[in-house]
Amino acid sequence: MESISRITSMLDTARELTLEAAQAAGSARTINSRPSSKDLPFTQIKKLLDSRNDREVLEGLRKVIGMMYRSKPCLAFFSSVVKNVASPNIEIKKLVYIYLLHYAESEPDLALLSINTIQKSLTDQSPQVRAMALRVMSGIRVPVISQIVSLAIKRGCADMSPYVRKAAALAIPKCYKLDPNTLPQLLEYLSLLLGDKQYFVVGPAVAAFLEVCPTRIDLIHKHYKGLVRKLVDMDEWGQLATLRLLTVYARKCFPIRMKFVKKNKNKGFYDDEVSDEEQDNPKEEVQVLDPDLELLLKACKPLFSSRNSAVIVAAARCYIHLGTSEYIDAAIGPLIALLRSPQDIQHVAMYNIVAVCLIRPQSFVRYATHFLVRSTEAPEVSRLKFEVLTLIFSYCEAHVKELILSELEHFTRATDIALVQESVRAIGRCAQNETTASTRCLRLLLSQLSSQDGNLVAESLTVIRHLIQQNPQAHVKTVIRLAKNLDTTTNPQARASIIWLVGEFSSLPDQQNIAPDVLRILAKSFSDESEAAKLQIVLLAAKVYLHYLNHTAPPLKQSITTEEATTSPKQQSPTPLVIPSDENGWQDPLEAPSNDTLEKQPPLEPTHPIPLLWTYILHLTRYDTSYDLRDRARLYRALLSNPSSTQLASLLLLAPKPIPHAPSPSENRKGLLIGSSSLVIGLPGGITGYEELPDWVKEGEEPDAKLRDEIGGSGEKVTTTAAAVSLDRAIEKKGAGKGVVEKSGSGKERTLDDWLDEEEESEEESESESGEEETDEEEEEESESEGSQEGDRLVRR
Repeated sequence: MESISRITSMLDTARELTLEAAQAAGSARTINSRPSSKDLPFTQIKKLLDSRNDREVLEGLRKVIGMMYRSKPCLAFFSSVVKNVASPNIEIKKLVYIYLLHYAESEPDLALLSINTIQKSLTDQSPQVRAMALRVMSGIRVPVISQIVSLAIKRGCADMSPYVRKAAALAIPKCYKLDPNTLPQLLEYLSLLLGDKQYFVVGPAVAAFLEVCPTRIDLIHKHYKGLVRKLVDMDEWGQLATLRLLTVYARKCFPIRMKFVKKNKNKGFYDDEVSDEEQDNPKEEVQVLDPDLELLLKACKPLFSSRNSAVIVAAARCYIHLGTSEYIDAAIGPLIALLRSPQDIQHVAMYNIVAVCLIRPQSFVRYATHFLVRSTEAPEVSRLKFEVLTLIFSYCEAHVKELILSELEHFTRATDIALVQESVRAIGRCAQNETTASTRCLRLLLSQLSSQDGNLVAESLTVIRHLIQQNPQAHVKTVIRLAKNLDTTTNPQARASIIWLVGEFSSLPDQQNIAPDVLRILAKSFSDESEAAKLQIVLLAAKVYLHYLNHTAPPLKQSITTEEATTSPKQQSPTPLVIPSDENGWQDPLEAPSNDTLEKQPPLEPTHPIPLLWTYILHLTRYDTSYDLRDRARLYRALLSNPSSTQLASLLLLAPKPIPHAPSPSENRKGLLIGSSSLVIGLPGGITGYEELPDWVKEGEEPDAKLRDEIGGSGEKVTTTAAAVSLDRAIEKKGAGKGVVEKSGSGKERTLDDWLDEEEESEEESESESGEEETDEEEEEESESEGSQEGDRLVRR
C-alpha cells in the first residue's frame, strides 16, 4: 500500500509540473503573438477572476492589466479585481494594487471598501507588503482618506525596515496634494525622516521636502551635516535632490566673507626683512569659505566619479555657484570628461560647458584640444565647440591660436552649409576678441572670396565688413580689392555687402575714391541686379551725389542760377530738378516733367557726370517692379531735391555707423543655472518652472552656526573626532596625559611609540606567564596521579 501511495503522489506531482509547463508555454506563445490574440471574452476573464485557484486568478489579472496598458476599457472588472485584494499571494496582491491605483478615482466608493484590507497589510510581516500597502494607500486619490493616509505615513516613519520608511517619504507629497491641511503633520514626519540614519531613506525625504515645503530652511539646520555625510552613499536621484537643496541652503545661510592677503608673499633674506616688491604691491581681496560650506564642497568631490552624468553636472553646479575660483577650475575637468559619453549627453554637456566658459574662459585653455571637432559629431555639438574655441582664443598662446584658426579654416570647406557659416562667424569672433590676430583672420577670410560656394563668400564678406568697420582707415586697400571682385561675385548678399562698403568709403580723396567709377559700372547692369544689390546701388548713388553737392555747392547760397551751372567744373553745381505738381498741388518726386514743362524751361547745358548718374539711377528705379526700391528712391530724391540744404541728408546718409559687435551665440544663456533645462533650451527668462538661485545672504543676517550642530539621543552634541585625537585621549586616560608627563630611562619624554612598545612587552610577559601556568597545571596533574605531595609547593600566579 505504501508503494501505491508513493506512486500516486509522484503521478500527481508530475501532473502539476506538466500543467505548469504547458501554462508557461502557452503564456510564452501569447506574448509572442499579436495583441489581438491576447484578448479573451469578458465572461471568461471574469470567470478567471472569480476562481478560487490562485493560478487562474493570476492569469485573469494578467489579462486585465495587459488590456489596461493597451488603453482598453477594463472598468467593468473593478469589483471582481478588488475582492482579490485580501489574497495572501503577493503576486496577486501586486496586480490588484496596480489596477486599484489606475481606476480608484473612477470608482471611489468601491475603492474605499478595500481600504480596511490595505490597512491590515500595513502590519504584515513582510516589509515589501507593508511598503506596497503604504504606496497604494497614498496613491488612491480620494480626499476622504487623507487622515488615514497621514496615520499610515506616521506608522511607516517608525517602521523598522528602511524600505518601508522610504515608501513613507515618497507618500508625503501625495498626501499633501490630496489634502494640504495635513501639512503640519507632514512637516513632523519630514523632520523625522531627514534625520534617518539610513541614506536609503534620506534621499526620498529630501525629494519630498523640495516638493512640499522647499522654503522651510529651518528644518534643515540640524540635519545639514548628516545630509552632507550621507551624500556620497545615496542613489543618483537622492544625490540630485540633495545637491539641489544644499545649493539653495548654502546661498541662504552662508554669507560671502572677504579678507585681504598680500599678493607677493616672497620674504627677504631674513625673516623679519620685507622685500621692496611686497611694500609696493597692494593687498588682494579673496573670498573666505565658511567651514560648513567647505564641508559640503569637499563632500561633492567624490561625486565627480559618478556613473550618472546628471550627478556630475549637479556637483559642478555646486562648485561653480558656491565655490571660489579654485573650485571652479576643479569642476571643469569632470565636465569635459562627459564629452566621451553618448551623443545626447555630449549635447547637454556642451551647453553647460559653454555656460561655464562664458564665466571663466581662461580655465579652459589647457583643454583646447578637447574641443577640436570630429567628423562623426552632430552639427549642434560642432557649433558649440566652435563657440568655446572663440571664447578661449584671446587667452591662448600663439601656437594654440594658430591651431584654432587652422581648425576653423578647415571647416570652411565642409559640405554642410550651416557648419561653413558657423566656422566663418567663429573666425570673425576670434578677430574681434583678439585685435592682434585680426590681420591673420582678415587674410584668411579674403582667401575665401575666390570660392565657388556663394554662401561661403557671402558669409565671409559679412564678417569682413564687420572687421573693416572696426578700423576703416587701415582697410582702404581692402575695400579696393573687394570692389575688383564685383566682376566675379554672383551671390546677391555678397554683392550687396561690397557695394555698401564702397559707399561707406565714398568720402575719400579723388585719388583713392573709387565710388563714382563703381557706380558708373553698376549702372550699366542695374536691371540685371538682385533687389538687395539694387537697394545698395541706389544708396551708393545717393551718397556719391551728396558728397558732390557738399563739395561744389556754396554753403551760404539758397538758390542756384543757370549762369553758375555754366561755370568751370570745379565750381559748377547741378541744375535743380523740376518737380511738377498736380491740380491739388501735390508733387511727385518721381513724376517726370511733361513736354509742355520742358518747352517752357530753358535748355540745360551739359553737367557733371555725377548728377547725370544720379538722374539716370532715379529713372531706372522709377520703372522697377519692387515697391521697396521705388519708395527708397523717392525718399532719397526728396532729401536731395534742394542742393543748397543738404544738412538733413548728410545727417541721415553720412552719419558715422556704430562699430558692430558680434556676441557669442550663447550670450543670452549667461547667468542661467548650470544643469537646468532652460540652459539647453536657451530662453532668456527660462521656461515655466525655472527658479534662479537666491542671492547670497548678507553678512550678519545669516542663521546661527550653532543650529547646525547635531544633537544625539541623550541631548549631547554629536561631534566627529579624528582617530588620532581619540588615541591621544586614550593615552591620557592611561596616564600619559598633559597633567602627568613621564620620562623614559634616557630622561626624555615618553612618546606614543614608547607606550606601544611597553604594551607589546606586557603582552609578551602575559603570554609567558600563561605558558608557565599551563606547565604548572600539567605538573600538578602528574603529581596528583602519582600520589605525591609536590603540588603543595607550586605557586599559582
